[in-house]
Amino acid sequence: MNVVVVESPAKAKTINKYLGSDYHVVASYGHIRDLPPKDGSVDPDNDFAMIWQLDAKAQKRINELAKAVKGADRLILATDPDREGEAISWHVLQVLMDKKAIKSQPVERVVFNAITKQAVLDAMAAPRAIEGDLVDAYRARRALDYLVGFNLSPVLWRKLPGARSAGRVQSVSLRLVCDREAEIERFVAQEYWSVLTRLATPRGDEFDARVAVLEGKRVDRLGIKSKDEADAIVAHLTGADFTVASVEAKPQKRNPAPPFTTSTLQQEASRKLGFSSARTMQVAQRLYEGIDIGGETVGLITYMRTDGVQMAPEGIAAIRKIVGAEYGQDFLPEKPRHYATKAKNAQEAHEAIRPTDVARKPAEMRRRLNDDEARLYDLIWKRAVASQMSSAEFERTTVDIDAANGGKTIGLRATGSVMVFEGFIKAYMEGADEPSDDDDDARLPQIGKDERLARRAVTPSQHFTEPPPRYTEATLIKKMEELGIGRPSTYTATLATLVDRGYVSLDKKRLVPDSKGRIVTAFLEAFFERYVEYSFTADLEEKLDAISDGRLDWRVVLREFWVDFSRQISEVLEVRTADVLDALNEELAPLIFPPKADGSDPRVCPLCHAGKLSLKNSRFGAFIGCSNYPECNFTRQLGEDPNAPPANDQPRVLGLHPVHGLEISLKSGRFGPYVEMAAPDEGEKPKRSSLPKGWEPAELTLDKAVALIDLPRTVGVHPETQGPIQAGLGRYGPFLLHQGKYAKLESIEDVFEVGLNRAVTLIAEQSDKSRFSRTPAALKALGDHPSGGAVTVREGRYGPYVNHGKVNATLPKGTDPQAITLEDALKLIEAKAGKPGGKAKSTAKKPAAKKTAAKKPAAKKATAKADGTAKKAAPKKKPAPAAKDGEAD
Repeated sequence: MNVVVVESPAKAKTINKYLGSDYHVVASYGHIRDLPPKDGSVDPDNDFAMIWQLDAKAQKRINELAKAVKGADRLILATDPDREGEAISWHVLQVLMDKKAIKSQPVERVVFNAITKQAVLDAMAAPRAIEGDLVDAYRARRALDYLVGFNLSPVLWRKLPGARSAGRVQSVSLRLVCDREAEIERFVAQEYWSVLTRLATPRGDEFDARVAVLEGKRVDRLGIKSKDEADAIVAHLTGADFTVASVEAKPQKRNPAPPFTTSTLQQEASRKLGFSSARTMQVAQRLYEGIDIGGETVGLITYMRTDGVQMAPEGIAAIRKIVGAEYGQDFLPEKPRHYATKAKNAQEAHEAIRPTDVARKPAEMRRRLNDDEARLYDLIWKRAVASQMSSAEFERTTVDIDAANGGKTIGLRATGSVMVFEGFIKAYMEGADEPSDDDDDARLPQIGKDERLARRAVTPSQHFTEPPPRYTEATLIKKMEELGIGRPSTYTATLATLVDRGYVSLDKKRLVPDSKGRIVTAFLEAFFERYVEYSFTADLEEKLDAISDGRLDWRVVLREFWVDFSRQISEVLEVRTADVLDALNEELAPLIFPPKADGSDPRVCPLCHAGKLSLKNSRFGAFIGCSNYPECNFTRQLGEDPNAPPANDQPRVLGLHPVHGLEISLKSGRFGPYVEMAAPDEGEKPKRSSLPKGWEPAELTLDKAVALIDLPRTVGVHPETQGPIQAGLGRYGPFLLHQGKYAKLESIEDVFEVGLNRAVTLIAEQSDKSRFSRTPAALKALGDHPSGGAVTVREGRYGPYVNHGKVNATLPKGTDPQAITLEDALKLIEAKAGKPGGKAKSTAKKPAAKKTAAKKPAAKKATAKADGTAKKAAPKKKPAPAAKDGEAD
């Protein structure tokens, strides 16, 4: 019997069918171990030895796997074909070796880029060993993420109350969002004018021309700066004679975009389907793992975490065949197209995302897929097919016109293009992030050189330049990829972390930095500038890639990083919090204390006129307050107009509830604005709801207030359980609720707009996630408590503990969870129940010390094992670190 390890149970079931009865395919359910979130998990003083902790949920699965492997002829590690997949295979092998499950059996690593029978069988025929360089790159990445998150986050907690965490990629991504917001705030709109002239040919055909030359000089889009200039041009054109000076027609070709990478798929799904990056990757994962077709589960797309744009030769050949059959030979280029990535630091280790079998057309697959899957598959199929089609051909025409009046001439220009041959556009056209005002797509009538033209109208228009737009998820991912920040598997996790930490919020799908996020970014720029520089982060990514290629030693990279970073941490810890706030006042001065029109001091309190305004911190985030507090209680939130008069705290009546007839008011409280509906009877509490992020009090209407007051909203009845599904707004954001279980919604708008079909899908997806994220499984059952109920040993976030009912008692340091008895556990539980927060001494026998130093449970020094892991004495307790960025790929 051959044992095969994959990540997911869905893949396991499918691959087992492909391989037959001689194979037993099991799922690891992703990573089985990780660095525990406590001090000492990475030890820089011991050559960056790393302590790996087995996930409590994986314990039972690993025991079953070890049992299967002991009697197996061969172990085949078939996890995903990227660094993350290589790391999972390495972890599985190390744990099985620790359990003595691996003896003389051969261990093989196989990779396949698609879950199809042929791809899996081909992979089985070409096994290899685990790539040590890829594992080293993974270890370096996890160590860096741990060292940054675990050491930098506590500095934030001490110096910036209310801050949640910092991370190697997370903080740089946040800086991008904050820098764009600052750019928008600094932006000063510039007035400019355009003058459009409507002209007619001798045949009566009309077209538009714009001013191109004034006084012999070229005029760009912003060249006409005032109404006076525009009026002078209008006066000239109104009495001018118009003659065609030249007509030039040039052929142009437009080439297709390459097939999707992870980044471009997320961008295009956002533009065309309105999907978030997380939703895109969830749907793509299902398409990759496959659907049932004729009794056989088949993956519909190749592996979806990639930065490569090339396709396998067999994929190109199949697409060219279908292009010729479906669109005709004119749409098939003479030679196959080959692409090279433009992204910085791209690894290109895997091919682009494409259909595993292009013969499975979107229309045929629609009946087998849900709506999200069908739409995304359609996008992937069309993009891949278009990438191997002929170029689209256009004829671009430029007409220059002389407008002569009184010895002076103004040059006008009209441009247009005509599609001569559709080419790839017949199948697919890439979307754009922002609308274009280009006139090149206009079609011009027949115009001849030296022809006289008739004026029909001259129209001046005033315009103002606009600030750069805020990032969407798609455009931020695009920017991160351009700068070489992060990797395909990290983008979604990084964006989710920024939103979950309250550093940014989504407003109409645009990323808006919260005050907390801006303070954190300003702090990092002031005290850790090097580590939030775009170039530094990108250079570090290059070094990680060099490790994966075997060109750099991973410990050398860590040493170089740690020397300067640890010194910086020590220096910043010595800085007083008051000095930190002073530095932030200076750093953020253009934003929070902009100059006043009258030249007076912008930091003088507008309420008491005596105190000085300064940044203040609370566990709810940063705000601006008066130095005369508590005598003066003036506060202002970051982002509010600094020159606005002090807010009037008087309630504003919005109207009556259309059903209950009760008065609804907008009020301001300690934690911000909220709406309140009067109580129906004396003695009852009024119903209240805080305004969600992004909702401005000044713009609040009665309809919006009623919608908030009426939450939670019943979306509909679940078709399977017949139970109601509700949408609401809670402490952690917008949610769906069904039978006591929650599912997260992407935005506040979804609370009021999400339909029943989408709600059912989200709840199902959340149920799948929750299946493996509940209470930790028991490591050992000890027996029954005298009062009833089981007593068990469990593995928690901060180490092993004993559990009875609602009482959890942590095991003393050095206690072997497998050695503890029921008697020991009862004493610990009794001590915990009688003394809240206290610990009791355990009488559990500690494992006898062995001669081998590496296996002493209480050793003072961590001893590195050959595989780079280490066992170490329990370290000093330290606040739990920030969640990792999820940056390994």
